[in-house]
Amino acid sequence: MLTRVFKSGNSLAVRIPKELGFVDAAQELEVERVGNTLVLRPVVQETLADIGDIFAMFSPSFMAQGREFHEEQERDWSGAIKSDTPATAPDCKGQ
Repeated sequence: MLTRVFKSGNSLAVRIPKELGFVDAAQELEVERVGNTLVLRPVVQETLADIGDIFAMFSPSFMAQGREFHEEQERDWSGAIKSDTPATAPDCKGQ
């Protein structure tokens, strides 16, 4: 089956014949170039619909004791920033 490439704004577009359509008109597609072939794949939308099944895979004893608690640690950030580094970006006007 033949179709044509046409310009759409600054992009190239291809009309996919209805007989080959495998997605809804507004669905996102992933496009990959493999050699001289373009591969189109529907983007799979991730949902939490199966989250109950995922949690069911954990054993009842998983984290039965809760999370281990660690006291907050004080950190020394004084050496994280070099003192000769300017606090703001240099003025780039005229450069």
